[in-house]
Amino acid sequence: MNANVVTVERLIAARPETVFSFFTDRDRWLSWMGKDGEFAFEPGGAYRTTVTGENVAEGRFLEIDPPTRLVFTWGWAEGGMPVPPGSTTVEITLEPVASGTLLRLVHRDLPSPEACAAHEEGWVHYVDRLTTVSAGGDPGPDDWM
Repeated sequence: MNANVVTVERLIAARPETVFSFFTDRDRWLSWMGKDGEFAFEPGGAYRTTVTGENVAEGRFLEIDPPTRLVFTWGWAEGGMPVPPGSTTVEITLEPVASGTLLRLVHRDLPSPEACAAHEEGWVHYVDRLTTVSAGGDPGPDDWM
């Protein structure tokens, strides 16, 4: 088992269908993470997004199962850490709960403890923004831009 895994969980005051839409619509995705990008939201579809400054992430969607599960590969095409595009996997699960949705993000196959620490910091930052926007709030400008 690979110990280089990051897990982030959040309770979100929105239905799974609403939260899911922020992973499958370009404008909604960019409302919480990134400043531009191209996305083909279908199994096998590619994405490329400028997350911050010179940091460009690339990967492919592997599974899209509305409104409960999304799996995609992840890596840095430019900037970022030495994590090549497609070399890691991010799994998002959305579970309905009384207060809305329990989001669980699991990022697997990161190459080192340093990569885990950096990606955990990043996912915490962006999942917090997703939690706000999907519940109807305004996360404001991304101070990482």
